[in-house]
Amino acid sequence: MASGSLLDLPYDGLLERLADLPAYRTEQIWHAVYRDLTNSYESITTLPRPLRARLTSDVPFPTLDPIAETRSRDQRTTKSLFRLQDGETIESVTMEYADRCTACVSSQVGCSIGCPFCATGQSGFVRDLAIGEIVAQVLHAARSLREAGKTLSHVVYMGMGEPFLNYHATIDSIRILNDPRGFSLGARSFTLSTAGIVPGIDRLAHEGLQVNLAISLHAPSDRARERLVPVNRRYPIASLLAACKRYIEATHRRVTFEIALIDGVNDDVEEARAIARLLRGLLCHVNLIRCNATGDLSLRPTPDRRVQAFAEVLSDAKIPVTIRQSMGTDIQAGCGQLRAREATREGASRPAAAPGTFSPSANHDRT
Repeated sequence: MASGSLLDLPYDGLLERLADLPAYRTEQIWHAVYRDLTNSYESITTLPRPLRARLTSDVPFPTLDPIAETRSRDQRTTKSLFRLQDGETIESVTMEYADRCTACVSSQVGCSIGCPFCATGQSGFVRDLAIGEIVAQVLHAARSLREAGKTLSHVVYMGMGEPFLNYHATIDSIRILNDPRGFSLGARSFTLSTAGIVPGIDRLAHEGLQVNLAISLHAPSDRARERLVPVNRRYPIASLLAACKRYIEATHRRVTFEIALIDGVNDDVEEARAIARLLRGLLCHVNLIRCNATGDLSLRPTPDRRVQAFAEVLSDAKIPVTIRQSMGTDIQAGCGQLRAREATREGASRPAAAPGTFSPSANHDRT
């Protein structure tokens, strides 16, 4: 999806691109794409046919179609793998809860953070996604849900990649999807999840967007967290918490801390007590997640009884806590898993990567 496509442009950018046309034409296009959820200019029959042909050439309208898709046994989680114009692949997941429908989208091809329990982190970083490549994932989810008589209500940036390392495209995609003239998804329906990129947290604090901020914390000490979140070496916990306090002071919004509980690694009651001490007095909420280990196979999810015990320690310390519902475990809905599986299937027909280059299939045995 080349930069400058229809989905890369905000409303005013499209208005400028089509400055020689009456302004109502921009409104027609915007309404068709973001409210009617059309997936081609040919479907916008309110536009004259010659204009549709011109737009196809001048302002490309690419869409994402899945090359692989899996659906959970309970029919509530769908994982999609998309091939981009340059041949790279990304994933997104649609989750249908009782009270909401959520799209989990990617912000990068691969990831440079390298968390050992994440398949994406094991595959390495390839490139940032363009604004439109992020937006297209959301529109695909919205179309699929509409076909089932449902409405997309939330978007979480928790797929492949670190959103704050592709900051501008991430924020611009939210502004496009939040625009009341089009998709009009409320700012509080977006959640940005970061491994702890301090400059990104500080920038978000001054964007004027009431989005939700989630931090992948996972451990209460630098030594333990560096194993699970290697970027902690650059942004240690003290620096991260200081940024969270600045964010709360600027926005008056709480921060969510996510902890993926791993059997025998970060899941005992002493870890819970340390987390409670670390977060005491902070406007925050903790999400506990049973680790969906995909990278280092020695990392296994914590048993339910210990997850509950961990939660009770936090609750007793007056730290708001939720045990997050796992979705799609039977279809490997964890980040990067479907991409790795498909790369494995294709690996036999692909030439080996040259030394120093990225080859998805070369890493499948680690995912």
